[in-house]
Amino acid sequence: MVYLRHVNIRRPAVTIGDVAAAAGVSRATVSRVMNGRSTVAPDIAERVRAAAESLSYRPSTAARNLALGRTRTVALVMPDVGNPVFQQILHGVMAAAGQDGYRVLVADTAEDESQEAAIALEARLRCDALVLVSPRMSDDDLARLVPDVEPVVVLNRQVPRLPAQGGDPALGTAAPSLVVDYEDAATQVIEHLVGLGHQRLAYLAGPRASASDAQRRAGILRAREHHPGLDVQEIPAGPDIAAGHAATGAVLAGRATAAVAFNDLVAFGLLAGLNEAGVAVPADVSVAGFDDIDLARYATPALTTVAVPQSELGRHAWKELAAVMDDDAQPARSARFTTHLEVRASTGPAPVGPERVHATDRAVPAPGEGSPDAAAAAPGGAPPPAESSLTWEDEQDAVVLHGPAGTPLARRETGERIPPVHAPRPYLHPVHTLGGTPLTDSGPVDHRHHYGVGMAVADVNGTSHWGGRTFIEHVGPTLLQNHGRQVARDVRPDGATLTETVAWLDEHGGQQLVEDRRVTARLLDAGGPASGGTPAGGGDAVSGSPAHPGWVLDWRSVLHATDGPLEIRSPATNGRPGAGYGGLFWRLPIADETRVLSVGGEGETLAHGSSSPWLAFVQRHGDRPTTLVLAQPGPVRPWFVRSAEYPGACPALAWDAPLLVPDGGSVQVGLVAALFDSELGPTEAAAVAEEIA
Repeated sequence: MVYLRHVNIRRPAVTIGDVAAAAGVSRATVSRVMNGRSTVAPDIAERVRAAAESLSYRPSTAARNLALGRTRTVALVMPDVGNPVFQQILHGVMAAAGQDGYRVLVADTAEDESQEAAIALEARLRCDALVLVSPRMSDDDLARLVPDVEPVVVLNRQVPRLPAQGGDPALGTAAPSLVVDYEDAATQVIEHLVGLGHQRLAYLAGPRASASDAQRRAGILRAREHHPGLDVQEIPAGPDIAAGHAATGAVLAGRATAAVAFNDLVAFGLLAGLNEAGVAVPADVSVAGFDDIDLARYATPALTTVAVPQSELGRHAWKELAAVMDDDAQPARSARFTTHLEVRASTGPAPVGPERVHATDRAVPAPGEGSPDAAAAAPGGAPPPAESSLTWEDEQDAVVLHGPAGTPLARRETGERIPPVHAPRPYLHPVHTLGGTPLTDSGPVDHRHHYGVGMAVADVNGTSHWGGRTFIEHVGPTLLQNHGRQVARDVRPDGATLTETVAWLDEHGGQQLVEDRRVTARLLDAGGPASGGTPAGGGDAVSGSPAHPGWVLDWRSVLHATDGPLEIRSPATNGRPGAGYGGLFWRLPIADETRVLSVGGEGETLAHGSSSPWLAFVQRHGDRPTTLVLAQPGPVRPWFVRSAEYPGACPALAWDAPLLVPDGGSVQVGLVAALFDSELGPTEAAAVAEEIA
């Protein structure tokens, strides 16, 4: 018996000499053909390629690089490899370089400017070229470094021009520079915040050695020159999340209504710090950042930030670097990248009226304490100025209701920035008392899809105009892709009245119905029922009660079934008892104390589901009491009411049965509200409701 043993004998590698012998040419000719040179005659080049293919010849990359003096590797030096912006730049460089057969070596300087030059030099010794990202070193050090590491491209920094041999800087050369216009970016952020009414801002500065931080500060200075009354406090921070979190106390102590962070990471840290301090964003403080990293739109709330073309910076850096390495090319010496503002939920209108005192700034006296203005700031103090006109005015991206002496009382938002999953819709927020206390909330932590005062219906022919999850019988709340949107077709402010036509679209963009909306405002006569006068229509007066100046917001809507019959439902009609919400919904802010009054007495359980002609939310915000009286004009629908879990209410369109509207039919919806800077009792609230309804 003969056993055959398989012996694995490695086949000798085919060399460039073997190809040369087979093709009848020199080794140099084979080398030129394999490297793509055009100096070899076409017929000879074809003979060499045929010989190489027949012998399965594969050129040695290492040998070729040694012969050419190249590693086919470039180095990228950055201040912080953990920063998502630098990561995106790296990805852009790697993707572009990889297409040309190059690999990228990464070096992190850990924000240590004293080590930057040494790290860059060491990286350059290992590679063919260098990409230097956001260097922190001085201009003089950068000018000295560039000649030692060429070829090089510098990002986020203008490279100083190198003097020629004669010493004239104008005749010298400079490495290609790719810069982002952070000065204009900062101006965009400030203009956005000023447009929202903010006048006291904080800038959380980045590393002092950062050139882009200097550009941001230059943009802020430019904005301040355009707005002489603007106050911007610069707070030393840094480049990361911890720096933003550590700056929270300084932001609150400075009583800024908006903060602009050096970058999105710093903004994330500030958002966390504000949340821990019980400060609402953007109701109390608006927050904005720079760079628009991937996580910015997923923050809570979603972060307003300036978008920077991060990956494009990396791809363009490789383009310039490849040009520098090619002796025959004429590379561009610099390129400037523009930015654009991404407005999201972390910025909103500046708070009006008395400022809130937070746990981190109790040592700072509250407005009015020990000052001549204390009486005017105190609840139930002096009545508003004699000027009594209320006017809706179109202002940039919103329509604002101005009250006495031009004080903003309500703001009508388009809803365009509401996430699709929240069922975008026009709404009012903030809505203030005459004394400046907001009685609405928008995007609160407990229910992100609640937005001030607006038409919010859980189920219209299967489409959610409420936002969030849909209740399904025997399943429970389920997130479906069924969110519609309300789009205003015609908005017409006319004095104290705001009218608009709103199209309700389903999740596919098809029109479901058309709403005619009319919102009117007026001041409440301080000598009326709430002040102890005789209630309209008779009744007992409130003898000896103090005056309660307030104002009235009257919202009337008609929903027209223009595109077929409508079936309006609620979670209650879908199998969830007591959850009959949907209609004209008013979301109030969380307060230190909230009580609900109705005809049946005090308490949520007495008001919820009742047919009381009015409700009153009596709240206490620190030492400031407020009362919101809600009345239904016309036939009374059952009230959906919450006060313990969160404060909010609406007349329910589909309390325990679907509301059916035939094709061509219509349904009327209305709510009249009176807002006071004082605490009203049941009798006073009832008298007010009778007057305003």
